[in-house]
Amino acid sequence: MSDGPPDGSTLDALEARRAELRERRLLPPDRRPDSTARGLHHTALISSDVERTIAFYQDLLGFPLTELIENRDYPGSSHFFFDIGHDNLLAFFDFPGLGVGPYAEVLGGLHHIAISVPGSQWYGIKRRLDERGIEYMVESDVSIYTHDPDGARVEFIMDPLGEMYGEDTL
Repeated sequence: MSDGPPDGSTLDALEARRAELRERRLLPPDRRPDSTARGLHHTALISSDVERTIAFYQDLLGFPLTELIENRDYPGSSHFFFDIGHDNLLAFFDFPGLGVGPYAEVLGGLHHIAISVPGSQWYGIKRRLDERGIEYMVESDVSIYTHDPDGARVEFIMDPLGEMYGEDTL
């Protein structure tokens, strides 16, 4: 296990590996097959407090709560959804009595959720975070990174869907 970022020679090797993978695996747009998926139905995270999560995502960020039902897989658990645009949903479960621990960034786990928002909304989110004293970081003048009430990292990016820092990702 490493105690920090890779050094120069390792970074060079990692970039060479990415270049090799791009060359071998990344098809140009005109040669890519259509996806077999229709889109992301929802991403589900864990909430320790349903009302606090609703206050953050609906009241602070402006993502309307669209449904709140019992989780079919765990009696007493709630499954609730927020509209994040383009028929995409961000969902949560709570697990009363299960004793889930605090958020942790682990291999195979969540790194962050990136949600595209238009500039006017981006500045509104930034203003509301400031008003509430919620810490965040602005990166590359287009991304706001903060943490939700349970520690999950959330990014609000001004880039349109299918674009990353001016580059087409589709």
